[in-house]
Amino acid sequence: MSEPTLGNVVAFDNRGISVASEDFNYKDFFENVGVALHLVSAEGVILQANNAELDLVGYPTEEYVGRQIAEFHSDPDVIKDILDRLSRGEKIAKYPARLRVFDGSIKHVEITSSGNFRDGKLINTRCFTVDVTDLEQARSELRLKDSTYHQILDALPVAIYTTDAHGTITYCNRAASDLAGRDPEIGKDKWCVTFKLFTPDGKELPHDECPMAIALKENRPVYNQQAVAQRSDGSFFPVQPYPTPIRDENGNLPGAVNMLLDLTDRERAEEIRHHLSAIVESSFDAIVSKDLNTIITSWNHGAERLFGYNAEEAIGRSVTMLIPDDHQDEEPHIIERIRRGERVESFETVRKRKDGSLFPVSLTISPVRNAAGQIIGASKIARDITSAKESEHRIRMLMREVNHRVKNQYSVILSMIRETNKRAENPTVFERQVRDRIMALSRSHDLLVTGDWKGVTVFELLLSQTKPFGNEGRISMSGPSVILNPNAVQYLGIAFHELATNSAKYGVLSGDNGAISVRWDVSWSGTQRIFQLTWNETDGPRVQAIGQGGFGTVVLKRVAPEAVGGTSTLDCGQHGIVWSLEAPLTAVESSIAADA
Repeated sequence: MSEPTLGNVVAFDNRGISVASEDFNYKDFFENVGVALHLVSAEGVILQANNAELDLVGYPTEEYVGRQIAEFHSDPDVIKDILDRLSRGEKIAKYPARLRVFDGSIKHVEITSSGNFRDGKLINTRCFTVDVTDLEQARSELRLKDSTYHQILDALPVAIYTTDAHGTITYCNRAASDLAGRDPEIGKDKWCVTFKLFTPDGKELPHDECPMAIALKENRPVYNQQAVAQRSDGSFFPVQPYPTPIRDENGNLPGAVNMLLDLTDRERAEEIRHHLSAIVESSFDAIVSKDLNTIITSWNHGAERLFGYNAEEAIGRSVTMLIPDDHQDEEPHIIERIRRGERVESFETVRKRKDGSLFPVSLTISPVRNAAGQIIGASKIARDITSAKESEHRIRMLMREVNHRVKNQYSVILSMIRETNKRAENPTVFERQVRDRIMALSRSHDLLVTGDWKGVTVFELLLSQTKPFGNEGRISMSGPSVILNPNAVQYLGIAFHELATNSAKYGVLSGDNGAISVRWDVSWSGTQRIFQLTWNETDGPRVQAIGQGGFGTVVLKRVAPEAVGGTSTLDCGQHGIVWSLEAPLTAVESSIAADA
């Protein structure tokens, strides 16, 4: 087999002049080129890989060359698509893919490739691979930030839109479109979202002279200016814009944001302000403002309820009075973040009441700015999460209990499968019997779930397990109200299922004659209360054994009684089965019922 080639390779010397093909050293180029490069056959087998490629994937040559390229990619369909395109003569440029490297991590790469053909058939392909993991992560973070930014603005009831540095509208929220009475063409319309603008004295104001245009041209916020806007339907409304340039970390101007305040109803705006103030005051959460020196400047009723201080006692004092001694280092960090304009969200910590008691809280802290945009303090919402923490603890306890119960279920099912397998005549019978028994177990489980795992009455359990067989009218049940615990429900449920199954095959329920009587009672034996239950079939066909000595016999004679710490007897009489069970009531009855 001839050595694979790169195909049409163009090289340049240090003067930028192309080198003739006879002067071009293929091996030197392949090994020393600084970009990750590998050759792949038309079938997707890696033929060669240079050092940069091996450094990228982290594999030694012997573990990389000779294997299918798709093995090293998270998306095999990507490799198939690339090879299909190359085989059709297409060239691949910066095709995004996810490369799985030696340490198991995923790298985002871009593949550039073209095919080498012989007699019109793809022989191999050279593939340049560029690691763009950092770039992709940056893109992902930017997309997330952009999505979050737009979601926040879309949810606001205030009219807001943004432009690029040239005034072209890049975003407009729903409130701005509703206010303007039109949807601006994103990427086309400039300066304003409104149809027309006028000065307060009625003179038409060209869009390129509006406050947003001035803010961008002079790179400064433009406040305290009013205008009159006209909608496309001819209606007018007074508006106050707040155009503000947006600067990046280098101080450059990528665009601006504008908020439009409808002044049609100033009184309504004032009502809204009072309404928001009322919400703060009536909020159950503690809402507190402080300056950058940690001094409390506002204190709502929620804060009074939560911390025990009234407004007169709190305002003017340092917020550190609410912080336990071992958490005092938190406040300097919070203030530093606020100075940087950061928002602190869902910060869980511990705070102190007036009486000295400690309690867990969740804090959300936001910077407070003055009219000039300067950060002058912070607004804090504190929520008592004592109940939430207790709920988490209860949930963890519940999950441990669920885990324990599920493991018990697994043990029951495994035992059921093992015993059924020993006695099944063939796979079909085995499958049917296991399915029926698991369904019986499921019915018991459903009853426990419905009762919040507190227990199930004997009557409910019997009815659930015998109902699928029909002929409920021939089954009589009587006994005191006994609520069985989850363990008894599961094992007695299996026992009742086996009794009903056997009766449907060989006993009373298999014919038209006979009846089944199930009786249970609670009696004293010395100082111990005993639970007694009897399943008695009368006037039915003669039964030789339960399931011919199979799984049912094991359940009724050993598994079920041992599970509840009791004993049982099983008699195959001339007219049907009689099964009796005795067990300590404490092993059968739910603790809920025992405490009642």
